[in-house]
Amino acid sequence: MRAAYITEHGTPDVIRYADLPVPTPGPTDVLVKVDMVSVNHVDTFVRSGAYATSTPFPFVIGRDLVGTVAGSSVARFAPGDRVWSNSLGHAGRQGSFAEYAAVPHDRLYHLPDGVDAELAAPLLHTAATAHLALFRTGSLAPGETVLIAGAGGGVGSALVQLAAAAGARVVATCSPTDFEWCETCGAEQVFDYADPELNTRLREAAGDGYDLWIDNSGRHDLQTAVAALAHGGRIIALAGMTARPELPIGALYTKDASIRGFAISNASTAELADAARLVNHLLSTKRLVSRARSPIPLSQAAEAHRQMEAGARDRILLTV
Repeated sequence: MRAAYITEHGTPDVIRYADLPVPTPGPTDVLVKVDMVSVNHVDTFVRSGAYATSTPFPFVIGRDLVGTVAGSSVARFAPGDRVWSNSLGHAGRQGSFAEYAAVPHDRLYHLPDGVDAELAAPLLHTAATAHLALFRTGSLAPGETVLIAGAGGGVGSALVQLAAAAGARVVATCSPTDFEWCETCGAEQVFDYADPELNTRLREAAGDGYDLWIDNSGRHDLQTAVAALAHGGRIIALAGMTARPELPIGALYTKDASIRGFAISNASTAELADAARLVNHLLSTKRLVSRARSPIPLSQAAEAHRQMEAGARDRILLTV
């Protein structure tokens, strides 16, 4: 089979596109014929070695897939079933950027009827990440005020959509070119992240402060964030691999506030399945939207990684 894989960590130039053996599924795996995949920031971290995880070489890259069951000894999956996964390419699991993938049965989900791959693929990782960050880690409740920084990208816009759908009041920061998009996703107020008066505008927009603050941009201005939190407010750290912000400890603890780290890679299979149920519901009811580029061939995986690292906000899809 053709696959995009690495034999060492490094820049996108280490990605090879060549033949590898079709994987042999274990007794609890399902062999999936892959149709479409998408690129995530975490994929680039695993490829570069920035995210320390097992990558037995040759290591197929990629987190997400939409495809069709080609073979299964697991009762709930049958050949021909349309399926998806969003947690491959990590902790020793070979990735999705190949013609076939052996997917653990508890990391594989049925694709709802009537939902095509091009609609689903851009949302599998982003929506599941948003759900777990907001509700499992962020303990979001209806009526709370949420700040989503870096709201124009895939995860950012999914955070806005799910928070708004849950009855939260959403304030967002992004580039002015993304204002309309973020408002479409459900943001009540949107501000330019480069505005020199941003801190003042954010404080004015918060009323009694932010109950939840998620900086998806990776900048992590904790001086501003902690000052703007409500009593008991939570900051969720889910981006900014190399950020080293200063933390105003006094203002944090006197508010009973907290900073909580979150990475979807650490989620249990039960938590991923819970997120998958919500994602499937929103896909089947057409209540999730994304901005995705026209799909490109899997042979261009290295270029797709370059575009992601250059700051692409629209989702990058590849056909297999």
